[in-house]
Amino acid sequence: MNGRAFSTLGCPGADLEEVVRLADAGGRCTGVELRCAPGQVVTPETGAEDARAVAARLAGAGLEAVCLASYVHVASADPAVPGALRGHLRLARDLGASHLRVFGGGSGHPRELREQAVRTLAGAAAAAEEAGVGIALETHDSFLGGAAVADVLGAVGSPAVGAVWDAVNPWRAGEEPARTADLLGPWLCHVQLKDVASAHDLAPVPPGRGALPLGGVLDALDGLGYRGWTSLEWERAWYPGAAPLEDALAAFHRVLDARH
Repeated sequence: MNGRAFSTLGCPGADLEEVVRLADAGGRCTGVELRCAPGQVVTPETGAEDARAVAARLAGAGLEAVCLASYVHVASADPAVPGALRGHLRLARDLGASHLRVFGGGSGHPRELREQAVRTLAGAAAAAEEAGVGIALETHDSFLGGAAVADVLGAVGSPAVGAVWDAVNPWRAGEEPARTADLLGPWLCHVQLKDVASAHDLAPVPPGRGALPLGGVLDALDGLGYRGWTSLEWERAWYPGAAPLEDALAAFHRVLDARH
């Protein structure tokens, strides 16, 4: 694997200096997945100059913005989506992020959602290539499993459009990790590791202490020869009673260290 990172979803409201401190505290993460939302280090309204200043501060601390985690829904028929996608691509470029995370989202019949996602992503592929930023569709919501994401990406057929594997979602939908890895392998560019109490109780649990077969996920990644980033997604923004990110990061490192 290329390196370890964490998502700022685990430290809601933290400023840039706190994010740097969290990365430095464990001494093991060299990447940060930046959540793009109001009240965060970067928002959809962040300008180019500010974005470059964030990138410079991270680089000065030996860190990389590995992914800009947007909330763009590519299966939505909202006419504002293509423009929002282009704007997020520019922001990701200015941050030096290699990928822009998007969701499927939308509402309607699964076939209509699939066709809309294909149109949106295919339409944005040239802009992604120009920006030097890959678009990565996450296993989430309307596209919970690897099969649904792979179907969209196969139809898009662009090297600029890939996949984010949220390790929990395909598993809770009944897809075994080996199967998800097989499906997403040709497009996999980012992995979010986490653990939960059960497939029906998604409260975050320190990695290695919950129900997710993390060993199976890591075996599957090894089988692919995966060399991308592995990011801890600690959902403290949604579960404010969860342990501090530092505790989750310690468990995350223990799980990955046990592989060596």
